[in-house]
Amino acid sequence: MSENPHVPPLLLDRARKIRLFLMDVDGTLTDGGVCLISLPNDGGVAEMKVFSSLDGLGLKLAHIMGIQTGFITGRKSPAVLQRAQELSVDFVYLGQTTKMAAFEECLQKAGVSEEEVAYMGDDLPDMPVAMRCGLAVAVANAASELKAISHYVTVASGGEGAAREVVELILKAQGRWADAIPQALA
Repeated sequence: MSENPHVPPLLLDRARKIRLFLMDVDGTLTDGGVCLISLPNDGGVAEMKVFSSLDGLGLKLAHIMGIQTGFITGRKSPAVLQRAQELSVDFVYLGQTTKMAAFEECLQKAGVSEEEVAYMGDDLPDMPVAMRCGLAVAVANAASELKAISHYVTVASGGEGAAREVVELILKAQGRWADAIPQALA
């Protein structure tokens, strides 16, 4: 990746420092749709989310390679908790009306500085965290305001492998992608 003329050296410098990758969920790990299902017997409602297997492998590789991960999202969803468990996500914050308190807590618990954090989002509530972290990432279909302040905009849209793209960027910048590949082989 360092030989790729399309990846600016400053971006590679930022990615080399990353030890914690935090992200929003709806619109970044999903396509942003919220699917609510009415349950016939008790009249309750269930929520369904669709996650990309590309992102799943990327986050598993991040974990294997020692990069901590975390979700900070405004919604409360058992589906997100389940996915976080499956991928060994280190930090999960649901129902966050603002994301800064969760961001601060992640910094403390992970033992990292702001410049060692990558954050990926898709919309306006993600901007405060994006402005504080070392590598701010907007997914391809993010709000233009978030894109304008981000260091990197993914090629992939939310829910279509954007997290995997960021993990690959980080590991390549750190010279560890070749070591990660065998970890993904079945």
